[in-house]
Amino acid sequence: MLQTISLRDFVIVDQLELDFSTGFTVLTGETGAGKSILLDALSLVLGERADSSQIREGCNRAEISALFRIDIDQLKHFSQWLDDQGFPPEDGGQSLLLKRTVESSGRSRAFINGSVATLAQLREAGDQLVDIHGQHAHQLLLKSGAQRELLDRHAGLFPLTTEVTQSFKTLNETRRRLMQAENAGQDIERERERLEWQLEDLTEISPKDGEWESIQSEHAKLANGAKIIGGCQEAIEVLSNADNSLESSLVRVCSSICTLTDHDPALSDISQALESASIQLDEAIHGLNRYLQKLDLDPARLAQVEERMQSLHSTAKKYRTEVNELPKLLLETAERLDALTASQNINSLREKVKQEESAYLKLAKLLTQKRTKAARELGDLVTDAMQNLSMAGGRLEIALIPLSEGGTYGLEQIEFLVAGHAGSTPRPLAKVASGGELARISLAISVITSKASFTPTLIFDEVDAGIGGAVAETVGKLLHQLGQSHQILCVTHLPQVAAQGNHHLKVSKSQKVDKTISHVQVLGRNDRVEEVARMLGGATITDTTRRHARELLEQN
Repeated sequence: MLQTISLRDFVIVDQLELDFSTGFTVLTGETGAGKSILLDALSLVLGERADSSQIREGCNRAEISALFRIDIDQLKHFSQWLDDQGFPPEDGGQSLLLKRTVESSGRSRAFINGSVATLAQLREAGDQLVDIHGQHAHQLLLKSGAQRELLDRHAGLFPLTTEVTQSFKTLNETRRRLMQAENAGQDIERERERLEWQLEDLTEISPKDGEWESIQSEHAKLANGAKIIGGCQEAIEVLSNADNSLESSLVRVCSSICTLTDHDPALSDISQALESASIQLDEAIHGLNRYLQKLDLDPARLAQVEERMQSLHSTAKKYRTEVNELPKLLLETAERLDALTASQNINSLREKVKQEESAYLKLAKLLTQKRTKAARELGDLVTDAMQNLSMAGGRLEIALIPLSEGGTYGLEQIEFLVAGHAGSTPRPLAKVASGGELARISLAISVITSKASFTPTLIFDEVDAGIGGAVAETVGKLLHQLGQSHQILCVTHLPQVAAQGNHHLKVSKSQKVDKTISHVQVLGRNDRVEEVARMLGGATITDTTRRHARELLEQN
Protein backbone atom coordinates (compact mmCIF):
# COMPACT_ATOMS: atom_id res chain seq x y z
CA MET A 1 0.00 0.00 0.00
CA LEU A 2 0.99 3.65 -0.44
CA GLN A 3 2.42 4.98 2.82
CA THR A 4 3.80 8.40 2.00
CA ILE A 5 4.05 10.73 -0.96
CA SER A 6 6.42 13.72 -0.95
CA LEU A 7 6.31 16.61 -3.42
CA ARG A 8 8.65 19.54 -3.87
CA ASP A 9 8.03 22.35 -6.37
CA PHE A 10 5.47 20.40 -8.37
CA VAL A 11 2.88 22.51 -10.30
CA ILE A 12 1.43 24.69 -7.49
CA VAL A 13 2.78 22.63 -4.58
CA ASP A 14 5.91 24.07 -2.97
CA GLN A 15 6.53 21.32 -0.42
CA LEU A 16 4.27 18.54 0.81
CA GLU A 17 4.64 15.26 2.64
CA LEU A 18 1.44 13.28 3.05
CA ASP A 19 0.87 10.00 4.88
CA PHE A 20 -1.86 7.59 3.80
CA SER A 21 -3.75 4.94 5.70
CA THR A 22 -5.52 1.71 4.85
CA GLY A 23 -9.20 1.71 3.92
CA PHE A 24 -11.10 4.34 1.94
CA THR A 25 -9.57 7.83 1.73
CA VAL A 26 -11.37 10.70 -0.02
CA LEU A 27 -9.75 13.84 -1.43
CA THR A 28 -12.01 16.87 -1.75
CA GLY A 29 -11.66 20.58 -2.35
CA GLU A 30 -12.87 23.40 -4.54
CA THR A 31 -12.37 23.19 -8.30
CA GLY A 32 -8.82 24.16 -9.20
CA ALA A 33 -7.46 23.62 -5.69
CA GLY A 34 -5.16 20.89 -6.94
CA LYS A 35 -6.86 17.60 -6.04
CA SER A 36 -5.77 15.91 -9.23
CA ILE A 37 -2.23 17.28 -8.84
CA LEU A 38 -1.56 14.59 -6.23
CA LEU A 39 -2.65 11.91 -8.68
CA ASP A 40 -0.60 13.50 -11.47
CA ALA A 41 2.44 13.41 -9.17
CA LEU A 42 1.78 9.78 -8.31
CA SER A 43 1.40 8.92 -12.01
CA LEU A 44 4.73 10.61 -12.68
CA VAL A 45 6.55 8.62 -9.99
CA LEU A 46 4.96 5.47 -11.46
CA GLY A 47 6.58 6.07 -14.84
CA GLU A 48 4.36 8.47 -16.80
CA ARG A 49 6.07 10.90 -19.19
CA ALA A 50 7.47 14.05 -17.59
CA ASP A 51 7.10 17.64 -18.76
CA SER A 52 9.04 20.70 -17.63
CA SER A 53 5.71 22.55 -17.31
CA GLN A 54 5.09 20.41 -14.20
CA ILE A 55 7.80 22.35 -12.35
CA ARG A 56 6.47 25.09 -10.09
CA GLU A 57 6.92 28.52 -11.62
CA GLY A 58 10.24 30.12 -10.70
CA CYS A 59 11.88 26.79 -9.74
CA ASN A 60 14.49 24.70 -11.55
CA ARG A 61 13.46 21.21 -10.51
CA ALA A 62 10.46 19.24 -9.29
CA GLU A 63 10.89 16.19 -7.10
CA ILE A 64 8.35 13.49 -6.24
CA SER A 65 8.86 10.37 -4.13
CA ALA A 66 6.44 7.68 -3.01
CA LEU A 67 7.05 5.11 -0.27
CA PHE A 68 5.14 1.84 -0.49
CA ARG A 69 4.70 -0.87 2.11
CA ILE A 70 4.80 -4.27 0.39
CA ASP A 71 1.96 -6.59 1.29
CA ILE A 72 3.01 -9.93 2.81
CA ASP A 73 1.48 -11.75 -0.17
CA GLN A 74 3.67 -9.73 -2.56
CA LEU A 75 6.83 -9.77 -0.46
CA LYS A 76 8.50 -12.84 -1.99
CA HIS A 77 7.75 -11.73 -5.54
CA PHE A 78 8.95 -8.17 -4.98
CA SER A 79 12.11 -9.25 -3.19
CA GLN A 80 12.93 -11.48 -6.16
CA TRP A 81 12.09 -8.68 -8.60
CA LEU A 82 14.33 -6.19 -6.78
CA ASP A 83 17.16 -8.74 -6.76
CA ASP A 84 16.73 -9.49 -10.48
CA GLN A 85 16.73 -5.78 -11.33
CA GLY A 86 19.76 -5.06 -9.15
CA PHE A 87 18.08 -2.78 -6.60
CA PRO A 88 19.01 -2.97 -2.91
CA PRO A 89 16.10 -3.99 -0.66
CA GLU A 90 14.70 -1.54 1.90
CA ASP A 91 13.53 -2.70 5.32
CA GLY A 92 14.05 -6.36 4.46
CA GLY A 93 12.23 -5.91 1.17
CA GLN A 94 9.02 -4.73 2.86
CA SER A 95 9.44 -1.13 1.68
CA LEU A 96 9.80 0.25 -1.82
CA LEU A 97 10.83 3.85 -2.47
CA LEU A 98 10.14 5.29 -5.91
CA LYS A 99 11.49 8.74 -6.81
CA ARG A 100 11.33 11.00 -9.85
CA THR A 101 12.96 14.35 -10.58
CA VAL A 102 12.18 16.70 -13.47
CA GLU A 103 14.64 19.41 -14.53
CA SER A 104 13.70 22.70 -16.20
CA SER A 105 15.65 21.47 -19.24
CA GLY A 106 13.05 18.73 -19.64
CA ARG A 107 15.37 15.98 -18.46
CA SER A 108 13.99 13.60 -15.84
CA ARG A 109 15.58 10.93 -13.67
CA ALA A 110 14.06 7.93 -11.91
CA PHE A 111 15.19 6.01 -8.83
CA ILE A 112 14.15 2.83 -7.04
CA ASN A 113 15.39 2.46 -3.46
CA GLY A 114 17.98 5.16 -4.16
CA SER A 115 19.43 3.52 -7.28
CA VAL A 116 19.00 4.93 -10.78
CA ALA A 117 16.17 3.19 -12.67
CA THR A 118 14.56 3.31 -16.09
CA LEU A 119 10.98 4.45 -16.69
CA ALA A 120 10.16 0.91 -17.79
CA GLN A 121 11.30 -0.37 -14.39
CA LEU A 122 9.20 2.28 -12.62
CA ARG A 123 6.16 1.27 -14.64
CA GLU A 124 6.77 -2.43 -14.02
CA ALA A 125 6.88 -1.82 -10.27
CA GLY A 126 3.95 0.60 -10.34
CA ASP A 127 1.69 -1.73 -12.30
CA GLN A 128 1.87 -4.17 -9.39
CA LEU A 129 1.26 -1.52 -6.74
CA VAL A 130 -1.32 0.96 -8.03
CA ASP A 131 -4.30 0.84 -10.39
CA ILE A 132 -5.63 4.27 -11.43
CA HIS A 133 -9.17 4.65 -12.76
CA GLY A 134 -9.25 8.05 -14.45
CA GLN A 135 -12.29 10.30 -14.85
CA HIS A 136 -12.39 9.44 -18.56
CA ALA A 137 -12.45 5.66 -17.99
CA HIS A 138 -16.01 5.51 -19.29
CA GLN A 139 -14.80 6.87 -22.65
CA LEU A 140 -12.18 4.12 -22.95
CA LEU A 141 -14.91 1.61 -22.17
CA LEU A 142 -16.49 2.38 -25.55
CA LYS A 143 -13.55 0.79 -27.35
CA SER A 144 -13.75 -2.90 -28.14
CA GLY A 145 -10.08 -3.47 -27.32
CA ALA A 146 -10.53 -1.92 -23.88
CA GLN A 147 -13.59 -4.12 -23.24
CA ARG A 148 -11.60 -7.24 -24.12
CA GLU A 149 -8.69 -6.20 -21.90
CA LEU A 150 -11.03 -5.46 -19.00
CA LEU A 151 -12.70 -8.88 -19.25
CA ASP A 152 -9.36 -10.69 -19.54
CA ARG A 153 -7.90 -8.75 -16.62
CA HIS A 154 -10.93 -9.44 -14.43
CA ALA A 155 -10.77 -13.15 -15.22
CA GLY A 156 -6.98 -13.37 -14.87
CA LEU A 157 -6.62 -14.44 -18.51
CA PHE A 158 -3.70 -12.24 -19.54
CA PRO A 159 -1.14 -15.12 -19.44
CA LEU A 160 -3.36 -17.30 -21.63
CA THR A 161 -4.10 -14.38 -23.98
CA THR A 162 -0.35 -13.80 -24.33
CA GLU A 163 0.12 -17.46 -25.29
CA VAL A 164 -2.64 -17.18 -27.89
CA THR A 165 -1.08 -13.99 -29.30
CA GLN A 166 2.37 -15.59 -29.58
CA SER A 167 0.92 -18.74 -31.16
CA PHE A 168 -0.94 -16.64 -33.72
CA LYS A 169 2.22 -14.69 -34.60
CA THR A 170 4.17 -17.93 -35.05
CA LEU A 171 1.41 -19.35 -37.26
CA ASN A 172 1.30 -16.20 -39.38
CA GLU A 173 5.07 -16.27 -39.88
CA THR A 174 4.96 -19.89 -41.09
CA ARG A 175 2.03 -19.05 -43.37
CA ARG A 176 4.07 -16.17 -44.80
CA ARG A 177 7.03 -18.44 -45.47
CA LEU A 178 4.78 -20.99 -47.16
CA MET A 179 3.24 -18.33 -49.40
CA GLN A 180 6.69 -16.98 -50.20
CA ALA A 181 7.92 -20.47 -51.07
CA GLU A 182 4.89 -21.13 -53.31
CA ASN A 183 5.27 -17.79 -55.13
CA ALA A 184 9.04 -17.62 -55.29
CA GLY A 185 9.43 -19.55 -58.54
CA GLN A 186 12.53 -19.16 -60.68
CA ASP A 187 14.19 -16.42 -58.61
CA ILE A 188 14.55 -18.75 -55.62
CA GLU A 189 15.72 -21.57 -57.85
CA ARG A 190 18.45 -19.39 -59.41
CA GLU A 191 19.59 -18.29 -55.95
CA ARG A 192 19.70 -21.90 -54.81
CA GLU A 193 21.81 -22.91 -57.83
CA ARG A 194 24.20 -19.99 -57.19
CA LEU A 195 24.65 -20.99 -53.55
CA GLU A 196 25.22 -24.63 -54.53
CA TRP A 197 27.94 -23.63 -57.00
CA GLN A 198 29.57 -21.27 -54.47
CA LEU A 199 29.48 -23.92 -51.74
CA GLU A 200 31.08 -26.48 -54.08
CA ASP A 201 33.81 -23.99 -55.03
CA LEU A 202 34.59 -23.07 -51.43
CA THR A 203 34.43 -26.66 -50.24
CA GLU A 204 36.99 -27.66 -52.88
CA ILE A 205 39.50 -25.12 -51.60
CA SER A 206 38.44 -25.86 -47.98
CA PRO A 207 39.85 -22.82 -46.14
CA LYS A 208 40.54 -23.35 -42.44
CA ASP A 209 40.37 -20.93 -39.53
CA GLY A 210 43.82 -19.41 -38.89
CA GLU A 211 45.28 -21.01 -42.03
CA TRP A 212 46.18 -17.74 -43.76
CA GLU A 213 48.29 -16.46 -40.84
CA SER A 214 50.00 -19.84 -40.48
CA ILE A 215 50.83 -20.20 -44.17
CA GLN A 216 52.17 -16.63 -44.38
CA SER A 217 54.56 -17.42 -41.52
CA GLU A 218 55.73 -20.64 -43.16
CA HIS A 219 56.24 -18.90 -46.51
CA ALA A 220 58.37 -16.20 -44.88
CA LYS A 221 60.62 -18.90 -43.39
CA LEU A 222 60.90 -20.93 -46.61
CA ALA A 223 61.47 -17.93 -48.87
CA ASN A 224 64.31 -16.68 -46.67
CA GLY A 225 65.91 -20.10 -46.08
CA ALA A 226 69.37 -19.25 -47.44
CA LYS A 227 69.54 -16.07 -45.38
CA ILE A 228 68.49 -17.94 -42.24
CA ILE A 229 71.09 -20.73 -42.73
CA GLY A 230 73.87 -18.25 -43.52
CA GLY A 231 73.09 -16.10 -40.54
CA CYS A 232 73.00 -19.03 -38.12
CA GLN A 233 76.29 -20.48 -39.46
CA GLU A 234 78.02 -17.11 -39.22
CA ALA A 235 76.84 -16.73 -35.64
CA ILE A 236 78.18 -20.18 -34.69
CA GLU A 237 81.52 -19.34 -36.34
CA VAL A 238 81.94 -16.10 -34.36
CA LEU A 239 80.74 -17.60 -31.12
CA SER A 240 82.53 -20.95 -31.20
CA ASN A 241 84.52 -22.07 -34.26
CA ALA A 242 86.91 -19.16 -34.94
CA ASP A 243 90.45 -19.20 -33.55
CA ASN A 244 89.66 -16.26 -31.33
CA SER A 245 85.99 -17.12 -30.78
CA LEU A 246 83.86 -15.37 -28.23
CA GLU A 247 83.46 -18.64 -26.35
CA SER A 248 87.24 -19.22 -25.90
CA SER A 249 87.88 -15.57 -25.00
CA LEU A 250 85.15 -15.68 -22.35
CA VAL A 251 86.56 -18.90 -20.88
CA ARG A 252 90.00 -17.21 -20.48
CA VAL A 253 88.50 -14.14 -18.85
CA CYS A 254 86.45 -16.27 -16.44
CA SER A 255 89.57 -18.21 -15.43
CA SER A 256 91.63 -15.05 -14.88
CA ILE A 257 89.01 -13.28 -12.75
CA CYS A 258 88.35 -16.46 -10.75
CA THR A 259 92.11 -16.57 -9.86
CA LEU A 260 92.05 -12.91 -8.80
CA THR A 261 89.22 -13.52 -6.35
CA ASP A 262 91.77 -15.31 -4.16
CA HIS A 263 93.48 -11.93 -3.71
CA ASP A 264 90.32 -9.79 -3.46
CA PRO A 265 86.97 -11.41 -2.57
CA ALA A 266 85.19 -8.27 -3.84
CA LEU A 267 85.58 -9.72 -7.37
CA SER A 268 83.42 -12.77 -6.50
CA ASP A 269 80.16 -11.25 -7.81
CA ILE A 270 81.82 -10.32 -11.09
CA SER A 271 83.29 -13.80 -11.40
CA GLN A 272 79.85 -15.38 -10.89
CA ALA A 273 78.30 -13.06 -13.49
CA LEU A 274 80.94 -14.03 -16.04
CA GLU A 275 80.40 -17.75 -15.34
CA SER A 276 76.65 -17.26 -15.86
CA ALA A 277 77.34 -15.48 -19.15
CA SER A 278 79.59 -18.33 -20.23
CA ILE A 279 76.86 -20.88 -19.51
CA GLN A 280 74.22 -18.86 -21.43
CA LEU A 281 76.61 -18.48 -24.36
CA ASP A 282 77.17 -22.22 -24.43
CA GLU A 283 73.39 -22.82 -24.44
CA ALA A 284 72.96 -20.36 -27.31
CA ILE A 285 75.63 -22.15 -29.39
CA HIS A 286 74.01 -25.55 -28.77
CA GLY A 287 70.59 -24.07 -29.60
CA LEU A 288 71.83 -22.74 -32.95
CA ASN A 289 73.34 -26.13 -33.86
CA ARG A 290 70.13 -27.96 -32.98
CA TYR A 291 68.07 -25.46 -35.02
CA LEU A 292 70.23 -25.99 -38.11
CA GLN A 293 70.02 -29.79 -37.75
CA LYS A 294 66.20 -29.71 -37.66
CA LEU A 295 65.75 -27.00 -40.27
CA ASP A 296 63.86 -28.33 -43.30
CA LEU A 297 63.85 -25.86 -46.19
CA ASP A 298 62.54 -28.10 -48.94
CA PRO A 299 62.19 -26.06 -52.20
CA ALA A 300 59.26 -28.28 -53.22
CA ARG A 301 57.41 -27.29 -50.04
CA LEU A 302 58.01 -23.64 -50.85
CA ALA A 303 56.34 -24.15 -54.23
CA GLN A 304 53.37 -25.87 -52.57
CA VAL A 305 52.95 -23.03 -50.06
CA GLU A 306 53.10 -20.38 -52.77
CA GLU A 307 50.53 -22.28 -54.83
CA ARG A 308 48.19 -22.51 -51.81
CA MET A 309 48.59 -18.82 -51.06
CA GLN A 310 47.75 -17.94 -54.65
CA SER A 311 44.68 -20.19 -54.59
CA LEU A 312 43.34 -18.64 -51.38
CA HIS A 313 44.05 -15.13 -52.59
CA SER A 314 42.29 -15.68 -55.93
CA THR A 315 39.22 -17.16 -54.23
CA ALA A 316 39.00 -14.24 -51.80
CA LYS A 317 39.24 -11.79 -54.70
CA LYS A 318 36.51 -13.67 -56.59
CA TYR A 319 34.06 -13.32 -53.68
CA ARG A 320 35.24 -9.83 -52.74
CA THR A 321 36.30 -10.68 -49.22
CA GLU A 322 39.46 -10.92 -47.15
CA VAL A 323 41.45 -14.17 -47.28
CA ASN A 324 41.05 -14.78 -43.55
CA GLU A 325 37.24 -14.38 -43.98
CA LEU A 326 36.98 -17.36 -46.37
CA PRO A 327 36.22 -19.97 -43.65
CA LYS A 328 33.37 -17.77 -42.38
CA LEU A 329 32.04 -17.35 -45.93
CA LEU A 330 32.07 -21.13 -46.39
CA LEU A 331 30.02 -21.63 -43.21
CA GLU A 332 27.56 -18.86 -44.08
CA THR A 333 27.05 -20.20 -47.60
CA ALA A 334 26.23 -23.67 -46.25
CA GLU A 335 23.80 -22.21 -43.70
CA ARG A 336 22.03 -20.02 -46.28
CA LEU A 337 21.69 -22.94 -48.67
CA ASP A 338 20.26 -25.13 -45.88
CA ALA A 339 17.80 -22.40 -44.89
CA LEU A 340 16.76 -21.82 -48.49
CA THR A 341 16.33 -25.52 -49.11
CA ALA A 342 14.27 -25.86 -45.92
CA SER A 343 12.13 -22.85 -46.83
CA GLN A 344 11.49 -24.37 -50.24
CA ASN A 345 10.33 -27.62 -48.75
CA ILE A 346 6.69 -26.78 -49.40
CA ASN A 347 5.29 -30.05 -48.13
CA SER A 348 7.19 -29.65 -44.87
CA LEU A 349 5.93 -26.07 -44.50
CA ARG A 350 2.35 -27.12 -45.18
CA GLU A 351 2.61 -29.75 -42.47
CA LYS A 352 4.10 -27.19 -40.09
CA VAL A 353 1.20 -24.79 -40.79
CA LYS A 354 -1.26 -27.57 -39.92
CA GLN A 355 0.52 -28.31 -36.66
CA GLU A 356 0.67 -24.63 -35.67
CA GLU A 357 -2.98 -24.11 -36.61
CA SER A 358 -3.89 -27.01 -34.34
CA ALA A 359 -1.80 -25.58 -31.49
CA TYR A 360 -3.32 -22.12 -31.94
CA LEU A 361 -6.90 -23.43 -32.06
CA LYS A 362 -6.33 -25.51 -28.93
CA LEU A 363 -5.19 -22.45 -26.97
CA ALA A 364 -7.77 -20.12 -28.53
CA LYS A 365 -10.68 -22.49 -27.79
CA LEU A 366 -9.54 -22.78 -24.18
CA LEU A 367 -9.46 -18.97 -24.01
CA THR A 368 -12.97 -18.80 -25.51
CA GLN A 369 -14.23 -21.28 -22.92
CA LYS A 370 -12.80 -19.26 -20.03
CA ARG A 371 -13.97 -15.97 -21.50
CA THR A 372 -17.51 -17.31 -21.89
CA LYS A 373 -17.68 -18.22 -18.22
CA ALA A 374 -16.06 -14.95 -17.12
CA ALA A 375 -18.35 -12.87 -19.36
CA ARG A 376 -21.46 -14.46 -17.83
CA GLU A 377 -20.21 -13.92 -14.27
CA LEU A 378 -19.09 -10.32 -14.83
CA GLY A 379 -22.34 -9.47 -16.65
CA ASP A 380 -24.38 -10.79 -13.72
CA LEU A 381 -22.33 -8.85 -11.17
CA VAL A 382 -22.59 -5.56 -13.07
CA THR A 383 -26.31 -6.13 -13.67
CA ASP A 384 -26.84 -6.51 -9.91
CA ALA A 385 -24.90 -3.29 -9.28
CA MET A 386 -26.94 -1.41 -11.89
CA GLN A 387 -30.13 -2.01 -9.91
CA ASN A 388 -28.78 0.24 -7.16
CA LEU A 389 -27.51 2.89 -9.54
CA SER A 390 -30.90 4.19 -10.79
CA MET A 391 -30.95 1.64 -13.61
CA ALA A 392 -33.57 -0.76 -12.26
CA GLY A 393 -34.36 -3.51 -14.73
CA GLY A 394 -31.23 -2.73 -16.72
CA ARG A 395 -28.61 -5.34 -17.45
CA LEU A 396 -25.20 -5.81 -18.98
CA GLU A 397 -24.39 -8.66 -21.29
CA ILE A 398 -20.90 -9.40 -22.57
CA ALA A 399 -21.05 -10.89 -26.04
CA LEU A 400 -18.36 -13.02 -27.62
CA ILE A 401 -18.74 -12.34 -31.34
CA PRO A 402 -17.00 -15.07 -33.40
CA LEU A 403 -14.45 -13.92 -35.97
CA SER A 404 -14.48 -15.46 -39.45
CA GLU A 405 -10.83 -16.33 -38.85
CA GLY A 406 -8.83 -16.46 -35.67
CA GLY A 407 -7.08 -13.26 -34.66
CA THR A 408 -4.23 -12.02 -32.52
CA TYR A 409 -6.36 -12.13 -29.36
CA GLY A 410 -8.39 -15.25 -30.03
CA LEU A 411 -11.41 -16.47 -31.92
CA GLU A 412 -13.83 -13.73 -30.92
CA GLN A 413 -14.37 -10.03 -30.48
CA ILE A 414 -15.63 -8.84 -27.08
CA GLU A 415 -18.53 -6.39 -26.99
CA PHE A 416 -20.39 -5.00 -23.97
CA LEU A 417 -24.14 -4.82 -24.57
CA VAL A 418 -26.44 -2.89 -22.26
CA ALA A 419 -30.18 -2.64 -21.72
CA GLY A 420 -31.02 0.55 -19.84
CA HIS A 421 -34.35 -0.70 -18.48
CA ALA A 422 -36.52 -3.79 -18.24
CA GLY A 423 -37.85 -5.14 -21.51
CA SER A 424 -35.31 -3.42 -23.74
CA THR A 425 -32.95 -5.35 -26.00
CA PRO A 426 -29.28 -5.12 -25.07
CA ARG A 427 -27.37 -3.08 -27.63
CA PRO A 428 -23.73 -1.94 -27.92
CA LEU A 429 -22.71 0.29 -25.05
CA ALA A 430 -21.75 3.22 -27.28
CA LYS A 431 -25.15 3.32 -28.98
CA VAL A 432 -27.61 3.18 -26.12
CA ALA A 433 -26.03 4.59 -22.96
CA SER A 434 -26.42 8.26 -22.14
CA GLY A 435 -23.53 10.13 -20.54
CA GLY A 436 -24.92 9.60 -17.05
CA GLU A 437 -25.73 5.94 -17.64
CA LEU A 438 -22.30 5.35 -19.14
CA ALA A 439 -20.61 6.92 -16.11
CA ARG A 440 -22.63 4.73 -13.73
CA ILE A 441 -22.01 1.54 -15.70
CA SER A 442 -18.30 2.35 -15.94
CA LEU A 443 -18.12 2.92 -12.19
CA ALA A 444 -19.94 -0.34 -11.46
CA ILE A 445 -17.56 -2.23 -13.75
CA SER A 446 -14.50 -0.50 -12.24
CA VAL A 447 -15.51 -1.35 -8.68
CA ILE A 448 -16.52 -4.93 -9.43
CA THR A 449 -13.44 -5.76 -11.51
CA SER A 450 -11.22 -4.16 -8.87
CA LYS A 451 -12.53 -6.58 -6.23
CA ALA A 452 -10.67 -9.36 -8.02
CA SER A 453 -7.56 -7.23 -8.46
CA PHE A 454 -4.32 -8.20 -6.72
CA THR A 455 -3.18 -4.56 -6.90
CA PRO A 456 -3.20 -3.29 -3.30
CA THR A 457 -3.89 0.41 -4.02
CA LEU A 458 -6.80 1.54 -6.22
CA ILE A 459 -7.32 5.18 -7.17
CA PHE A 460 -10.56 6.64 -8.54
CA ASP A 461 -10.20 10.12 -10.04
CA GLU A 462 -13.67 11.72 -10.26
CA VAL A 463 -15.15 8.56 -11.77
CA ASP A 464 -18.40 9.52 -10.01
CA ALA A 465 -18.89 12.54 -12.28
CA GLY A 466 -22.42 12.79 -13.70
CA ILE A 467 -24.22 11.11 -10.80
CA GLY A 468 -25.79 12.38 -7.60
CA GLY A 469 -28.43 11.87 -4.92
CA ALA A 470 -29.17 8.33 -3.82
CA VAL A 471 -26.94 6.97 -6.58
CA ALA A 472 -24.01 8.89 -5.16
CA GLU A 473 -24.64 7.36 -1.74
CA THR A 474 -24.63 3.89 -3.30
CA VAL A 475 -21.35 4.69 -5.05
CA GLY A 476 -19.85 5.76 -1.74
CA LYS A 477 -20.96 2.52 -0.12
CA LEU A 478 -19.44 0.50 -2.97
CA LEU A 479 -16.09 2.27 -2.56
CA HIS A 480 -16.27 1.94 1.23
CA GLN A 481 -16.90 -1.79 0.85
CA LEU A 482 -13.97 -2.08 -1.57
CA GLY A 483 -11.80 -0.30 1.01
CA GLN A 484 -12.13 -3.29 3.32
CA SER A 485 -9.88 -5.35 1.04
CA HIS A 486 -7.86 -2.63 -0.75
CA GLN A 487 -6.41 0.78 -0.08
CA ILE A 488 -8.78 3.17 -1.90
CA LEU A 489 -8.07 6.79 -2.81
CA CYS A 490 -10.90 8.73 -4.42
CA VAL A 491 -11.02 12.30 -5.72
CA THR A 492 -14.68 13.38 -5.53
CA HIS A 493 -17.04 16.36 -5.64
CA LEU A 494 -19.93 14.40 -4.13
CA PRO A 495 -20.69 14.86 -0.42
CA GLN A 496 -22.46 11.48 -0.32
CA VAL A 497 -19.23 9.79 -1.45
CA ALA A 498 -16.98 11.92 0.77
CA ALA A 499 -19.05 11.05 3.83
CA GLN A 500 -18.36 7.34 3.27
CA GLY A 501 -14.59 7.69 3.57
CA ASN A 502 -12.60 6.26 6.46
CA HIS A 503 -10.20 9.18 6.05
CA HIS A 504 -10.68 12.63 4.55
CA LEU A 505 -8.08 14.92 2.95
CA LYS A 506 -8.98 18.45 1.92
CA VAL A 507 -7.02 20.20 -0.82
CA SER A 508 -7.01 24.00 -0.85
CA LYS A 509 -4.95 26.78 -2.35
CA SER A 510 -3.75 30.18 -1.19
CA GLN A 511 -1.76 33.15 -2.44
CA LYS A 512 1.82 33.49 -1.26
CA VAL A 513 3.92 36.36 -2.60
CA ASP A 514 1.87 36.61 -5.79
CA LYS A 515 2.05 32.84 -6.28
CA THR A 516 -0.63 30.20 -5.87
CA ILE A 517 0.25 27.44 -3.41
CA SER A 518 -1.69 24.21 -2.88
CA HIS A 519 -2.11 22.68 0.60
CA VAL A 520 -3.49 19.39 1.89
CA GLN A 521 -5.16 19.09 5.30
CA VAL A 522 -6.07 15.89 7.15
CA LEU A 523 -9.60 16.53 8.45
CA GLY A 524 -10.85 15.59 11.87
CA ARG A 525 -14.53 15.04 12.71
CA ASN A 526 -15.51 18.72 13.03
CA ASP A 527 -13.54 19.75 9.96
CA ARG A 528 -15.21 16.98 7.98
CA VAL A 529 -18.61 18.38 8.91
CA GLU A 530 -17.60 21.78 7.54
CA GLU A 531 -16.16 20.32 4.34
CA VAL A 532 -19.14 18.05 3.62
CA ALA A 533 -21.45 21.02 4.39
CA ARG A 534 -19.49 23.10 1.85
CA MET A 535 -19.90 20.34 -0.73
CA LEU A 536 -23.66 20.28 0.01
CA GLY A 537 -24.35 23.99 0.10
CA GLY A 538 -21.58 25.72 -1.83
CA ALA A 539 -20.08 29.00 -0.68
CA THR A 540 -22.78 29.68 1.95
CA ILE A 541 -22.79 27.17 4.81
CA THR A 542 -25.88 27.19 7.02
CA ASP A 543 -26.91 25.29 10.11
CA THR A 544 -29.14 23.21 7.88
CA THR A 545 -26.28 22.13 5.63
CA ARG A 546 -24.14 21.37 8.70
CA ARG A 547 -26.93 19.24 10.14
CA HIS A 548 -27.29 17.41 6.86
CA ALA A 549 -23.52 16.90 6.75
CA ARG A 550 -23.55 15.41 10.25
CA GLU A 551 -26.35 13.06 9.24
CA LEU A 552 -24.35 11.86 6.24
CA LEU A 553 -21.25 11.29 8.37
CA GLU A 554 -23.16 9.56 11.18
CA GLN A 555 -24.50 6.97 8.74
CA ASN A 556 -20.97 5.51 8.51
